[in-house]
Amino acid sequence: MLHDSAEDFFHYLRIERGLAENTLASYQRDIANYMQYLKTNVQKNNWEEVTRADMTGFLYSLKDNHKSSATIARHISSIRAFHQFLIREQLVTHDASLHIETPKKERKLPDVLSIKEMDALLNIQGTSPLQLRNKAMFELLYATGLRVSEMITLKTSDLHLTMGFIQCVGKGSKERIVPVGNTAIRAIETYLQQGREKLIKRHPETATLFVNQHGKPLSRQGFWKILKKRALEAGITKAITPHTLRHSFATHLLENGADLRLVQEMLGHVDISTTQIYTHVTKSRLKDVYTSYHPRA
Repeated sequence: MLHDSAEDFFHYLRIERGLAENTLASYQRDIANYMQYLKTNVQKNNWEEVTRADMTGFLYSLKDNHKSSATIARHISSIRAFHQFLIREQLVTHDASLHIETPKKERKLPDVLSIKEMDALLNIQGTSPLQLRNKAMFELLYATGLRVSEMITLKTSDLHLTMGFIQCVGKGSKERIVPVGNTAIRAIETYLQQGREKLIKRHPETATLFVNQHGKPLSRQGFWKILKKRALEAGITKAITPHTLRHSFATHLLENGADLRLVQEMLGHVDISTTQIYTHVTKSRLKDVYTSYHPRA
């Protein structure tokens, strides 16, 4: 009985909801864990018998097995969706998942580069088309805090460099205007004048701003490889990801007195609580500085 209903749920997710295979596999793992607990620990054979206490017991078992709050929250989300499906299909008369609280996710402080490390990363002296492109990309990301996905989809028509801003489309297809500093503007203009034209020779119709060596739009994976190679050249030993430049942009602005809501606007965050994590980063760094330099710390 438990297994049959679960299979119906997975069929619903695949066919009616059209979920991707990876997402579906996540649901299947979560529900399989849940069913195994019910069979082993409370001997429940049908969903009508399952109670809120049974569900709470399962969640405590995850915690006892040192699962992260994010993993527990994901299980709760899967279980809720499943029990709502059972109600909708009239397979049960009550929803045992009602009022189950989702644990707060642990907010891992993002890694950021120091200003010295950022200077080293941006110090690209070469004049080849690819070096000019890389210089322009890194300067733009650090100047604007764009997500990499936003940067690689920029078109040349999104640039308004004489006015000092760009247009980009972020999450939820929301468009925003972001100011760009003079250093980044100069790097982009040099790339446009001396680099991009050479790269797009075979694809002159390309509208995308940043292209690969074949003149086609640069991919996220392509940028990731470029960043890793450049970090190695610059002698940066920290773990670095495409998001590191965005984190560094926000942190350095706040450290130098920028208003939190302005940073929120530039990052394209809907909720200011998302931006507030950077205030924790700056406080953490202040504490490190204090501990390192105060004689009685």
